[in-house]
Amino acid sequence: MGRENDQKPRCEWVPLEDALYVAYHDSEWGVPVFDDRKLFEFLILEGFQAGLSWRTVLHKREHFRRAFDNFDPQKVARYDEKKVAELLQDKGIIRNRLKIKASIKNARAFLQVQEKYGTFSAYIWQFTDGRPIINHWKHINEIPASTKLSDTISKELKRLGFGFVGTTIVYAHMQATGMVNDHVVHCFRHAELAADFV
Repeated sequence: MGRENDQKPRCEWVPLEDALYVAYHDSEWGVPVFDDRKLFEFLILEGFQAGLSWRTVLHKREHFRRAFDNFDPQKVARYDEKKVAELLQDKGIIRNRLKIKASIKNARAFLQVQEKYGTFSAYIWQFTDGRPIINHWKHINEIPASTKLSDTISKELKRLGFGFVGTTIVYAHMQATGMVNDHVVHCFRHAELAADFV
C-alpha cells in the first residue's frame, strides 16, 4: 500500500503493516455480495476461521481457492473420503477434519437452497430485504459479535442442514458480505459504502 493510503482513517482493527489485510478492508469487507460463488467462499472461509483469526485465513485464502476448486459448490459437494484425506495433508489450508467435512455438508445444503430459491443470494438477502443494514458505530467496542438477526439466520441455516454456522460465524459472514455495514463512522469506507444505498 502507498504511504498516502495509510493516512486514510480506517477501522482500528486493520493491521496497517499487513498490505493484504489493508487491501481486504479497503476493497472487500462490507461490500454487498450478491454472487453465489463469492457468498459460498465466504461461508466456507468463515467456518474455517472459527477459533482462529481472520488474518490466518486471509493469508491462506489463495491456497484455499486452489484446494477447494475455486469454491465451486457443485464440485465441493462431490468430495469423498479420498478428497478429505488429501485435504488433511494440505499444509496450505487449515487442516481440521470437522471443518473440511462441514464444507462438504455446506456445499450440499447450498445447492439445495439454490434449487429451492433460485440462488443462495436471493435466500440470504431476504433477511435484510435485499439491502445492507447500515450501522453507525463510533468505536470498535460497540460492534456486536452477533445480533438477533444473526441468531435467526443461524437457526435457519442449521435447519437447512448447514454446519459451522453459529450466530457469531453468521454475523461475521454478514459483515464480510455487506449485509451489514459495520465500518466505524470515521472510517473512510463507511460513507463510501453507505452512499451506494441512500
